Amino acid sequence: MKGILHAEMEVEIPFHDVDSMGITWHGNYLRYFELVRCKLLDKIGYGYRAMQASGYSWPIVDVQIKYVQSSTFEQKVLVKAALVEWENRLKINYQVLDAQTGKRITKGHTIQAAVDMQNQELCLVTPQVFMQKIAHLLPTPAQEQNAL
Repeated sequence: MKGILHAEMEVEIPFHDVDSMGITWHGNYLRYFELVRCKLLDKIGYGYRAMQASGYSWPIVDVQIKYVQSSTFEQKVLVKAALVEWENRLKINYQVLDAQTGKRITKGHTIQAAVDMQNQELCLVTPQVFMQKIAHLLPTPAQEQNAL
């Protein structure tokens, strides 16, 4: 997965996440996305507590999921996240893969927008506090030129 920062974690599908046929209920994939998103944001040093302390909330404003294959009770899955957009919003791509075979189970993305907690206004540009957190991850102009 492309992106400037990645995180991944293994999840074993618990009994309480499956239906009577032992298949993971579709809504639980959003929870798996949330778990790995928290890990990704913590790597930046800008988890949800840090966001709140900086004066911004970052609600999910859009989510997309494509269910490719089912997962089942006790199956081990690898949940991956990649930060792919950050200038005007945060877009994070996700993949859920069978941990043993690497086969894709689910993919998707979330989009979060910054909201100034003082005036409840949507920020049209990512706040400086976040840009400072990821500055060391961004390619330099020379690196971008070499990529061409």
